[in-house]
Amino acid sequence: MMKALMLTILFAATMFAQQLVELKQPKSNKVVIKLRFANGSISDPQGKQGLTAATANLITQGGTKDMTYSEIQDKIYPWAAGYYAQVDKQVTTFTFMVHVDFLDQFYPILKGLMLTPSFADADFRRVMKNQQNYVDQVIRASSDEEYSKKALEDLLFRGTNYQHKVQGTSESVKSITLDDIKLQYANAFTKNNLTIGIAGNYSDAFLKLLKSDMAMLSDKKFAAPAPGKANTPDGVQVEIIAKDNAFGSAIFTGTPLAITRSSKEFAALMVANSYLGEHRKSYGQLYQKIRETRSMNYGDYSYVEWYNNGGGAMLPPSGVPRSSNYFALWIRPVQIAKQLKTQYKELADIKIGHAHFALRMAIREVDNIINKGLSKEDFEATRTFLRSYIKLYVQTPNEQLGYLMDSKFYGRKDFISEVGKELSKLTAKDVNAAVKKYWRTNNMFVTIVTDRSEADELAKSLKENTPSPMAYSEAVKAGLPKEVLAEDDIVATYKLNVKNVTIVDSKDTFK
Repeated sequence: MMKALMLTILFAATMFAQQLVELKQPKSNKVVIKLRFANGSISDPQGKQGLTAATANLITQGGTKDMTYSEIQDKIYPWAAGYYAQVDKQVTTFTFMVHVDFLDQFYPILKGLMLTPSFADADFRRVMKNQQNYVDQVIRASSDEEYSKKALEDLLFRGTNYQHKVQGTSESVKSITLDDIKLQYANAFTKNNLTIGIAGNYSDAFLKLLKSDMAMLSDKKFAAPAPGKANTPDGVQVEIIAKDNAFGSAIFTGTPLAITRSSKEFAALMVANSYLGEHRKSYGQLYQKIRETRSMNYGDYSYVEWYNNGGGAMLPPSGVPRSSNYFALWIRPVQIAKQLKTQYKELADIKIGHAHFALRMAIREVDNIINKGLSKEDFEATRTFLRSYIKLYVQTPNEQLGYLMDSKFYGRKDFISEVGKELSKLTAKDVNAAVKKYWRTNNMFVTIVTDRSEADELAKSLKENTPSPMAYSEAVKAGLPKEVLAEDDIVATYKLNVKNVTIVDSKDTFK
């Protein structure tokens, strides 16, 4: 962390076995409080998937015994204060942010939400209606990119407690009652599985009050279930999701990754990942080959851990630490045959769009790193970038505190500071060895959300390893260098170890 922040990091046990992560910033005009419970969606009871999310959402989108939700929003608006809940697989975090001048006025609302939530029936109906709409409609209709990502996790973790979406399934959400939420609040949001995080300009007296009040949470003993592990695929297993009026073919791939941030080898994979395609960055190999050179889509990226809200976030957010990890590629929607035929008369006879070619190209780029490694020049350039870039992860007190709390989850003190030192000592040899050890392309899961008109022909092409030449308009092709067209010919027949392809109707997903 930067010395200018004048931060102090303290990990200490409180009198009731809570953990404290403290980040003092005496010159800050803000206070950030995070209350993290070790009870993410893997703690949802069977048949009640989505219950943890429903409980957290009802707390933050409902009232207290003294104030309604609307009254709270009216009260905090002039203070520019805010709060929200974030539920992931293994943790649930409540975040409260307020200017230091209004901390004393804001705190009773925080206390009321956490200790005496109203759990009003009207709030319950509103929250559950939104959650039901998300699992029934929004996930399938709003973004095929996010759809393919959630579908990949459903496939990758099938049969485990990591499989279901944080929000649950259509049937499970329908079964959640207000009594279920009250019981989950009492049993799973307890003082015994709580970590308190606080950052900014606050007094010792305030921190003492906060700890004392949070000691009034339920005293139930809570033990989260062991997190499910990613399935090991036999070859390349593809699940095509067919839907009406898909924007294109959105692709997400994943294969189990044996390490997380807790490992000293993780820094090496971060370098390889950054070279291949940092999220929303245009210099990566995937982006350059698929989007920049061939104009196939909006972007193509690589991941060595879960990236929450990839469609909206520009930097990896905190608050989603996970024990079960996987390596993934995100190929944003590429055009389907129906679209290409409409735009270019010279492509009137094509049967599939760009999905097979794009998948081949992406996997070939990974194979190139596995088999050839990074050159010393590419390694040095990427490492130099990454050593500076990771500091942007913690630009705000909110993210600084969040990353410190995530560090604790992984058994570290300060991941950003520590990984910066690890990067400084890395060599190209270290990176190439880690890639060979942990990355796989012969065994991986692939989900493709595509238009119903594309599904059958795409499945056939993948199953039979049919050549998939890149489909350009004549005008575009005429302007491309010979070396690009030569590479296209290689990619078009690049063999993927596809063992199985299934087509699933969109309405049958997330069952």
